[in-house]
Amino acid sequence: MTVVKEFPRPAADLVAAFRGQSPATLHEAMGKKGAMSFPIKPLYQGMTLFGTAVTVSGGPTDNLMIHAAMALTRPGDVLVVDFKGMTEAGPWGDVLTEAAIQRGVAGLVIDGCVRDAAAIRNMGFPVFCRGTSMKGTTKTQPTGDVNTPIVCGGVMVMPGDIVVGDDDGVVVVPQAEAAATLAKAAERERMEEGLREQLRAGRTTVEALKLEPCLEAGGIAL
Repeated sequence: MTVVKEFPRPAADLVAAFRGQSPATLHEAMGKKGAMSFPIKPLYQGMTLFGTAVTVSGGPTDNLMIHAAMALTRPGDVLVVDFKGMTEAGPWGDVLTEAAIQRGVAGLVIDGCVRDAAAIRNMGFPVFCRGTSMKGTTKTQPTGDVNTPIVCGGVMVMPGDIVVGDDDGVVVVPQAEAAATLAKAAERERMEEGLREQLRAGRTTVEALKLEPCLEAGGIAL
């Protein structure tokens, strides 16, 4: 078991710049990297999150290490939990949600399930997970790690990485790539707005995206 209490964090203004960013755009800006696997989705539609990753490895039937990680969080952190894809237990519920809110935690991403879903929605706390399970867990097994590299939803996550989520899912931006990714995302958004302007002017997506050569290579002429 390893518990790292301190780790390098990105500057607050850099993290704040990810507010409202599209995970899909960030994924594209990083060369189609960083997107967690399909099952990791918001507990309810409309949930969004962004913040600095505090990583947890634990489970699959005990949530003691989540409690340990919670005690080390700072306002704006996102708990990212590798719970081994377990779907027959809910290691997170309304009590941990209340604790997270009181500590200013920005959200939870867990490769596993949660419970007390209606209460979490009413509390307005962003949760991204595989689904729900009413089955509880124990709190007796000090096995796992806090703030070490983990894999969650098929993506490597380091403590201090920036995590962004919306209805499309979750993307992880490595801390070292954060500033460059923001710049590339802004460039992509400008490019896509240019495409939309062409569509409003009557061009087809084939014309705007210059897809004619690909179609012609397959013997298709429009």
